[in-house]
Amino acid sequence: MLRRVVLLAGVLLVPMFAQAQNADALLRRVDEHYNRLISLQARYTEHYMGMGLDRTESGTLLLKKPGRMRWSYDQPEGKVFVLDGKFAWFYTPGDAQAQRLPAKQLDDLRSPLRFLLGRTQLKKELGSLAITNDTHGIHIAGVPLGMEQRVRRLTLDVTSAGEIQHMKIEEIDGATTEFVFTQVKENIPTREADFVFSPPAGVTVVEALPPV
Repeated sequence: MLRRVVLLAGVLLVPMFAQAQNADALLRRVDEHYNRLISLQARYTEHYMGMGLDRTESGTLLLKKPGRMRWSYDQPEGKVFVLDGKFAWFYTPGDAQAQRLPAKQLDDLRSPLRFLLGRTQLKKELGSLAITNDTHGIHIAGVPLGMEQRVRRLTLDVTSAGEIQHMKIEEIDGATTEFVFTQVKENIPTREADFVFSPPAGVTVVEALPPV
């Protein structure tokens, strides 16, 4: 009887061990893919639903290590979010003011992608980590560390090669924001000016309030 129990336990543990190995291998592929990058450019579509809003915007994303990011919107034209390594800058056309916030205080929904700007280690960036696979692809889900009071779950849809194609952020209040990435170009030349925000004429810069 004891032998049968041991054999049964072995039969059950082998698939579980294989699944764990496959999950670890996938996480390593994502980590390794982005750790070898110096820069990245992609087209993005951003879809937000919540607080009575249903909004779709689009533009071009530019990333550069270490710690630089620029979201240039073409819908709406002129909207921009820049992370220059020290400060985050926010501006929407038509506003009289642009906002600035120290990068260390950033709690923006685009900030989960910041882990791609350093040395990627998904196991250390996401809590409650889970990996699923279905007909729609491979999904890595978890809670971004440091954003637990705002974000309920972040889901990354990745290819078998470890490339992120889609990101979904579910907030505690029920709002969701999704980003779809296409036309990805890796290790492209960039300029310092790409990550410098210059306010339009007549626009003043104010210090944004840090997250509560």
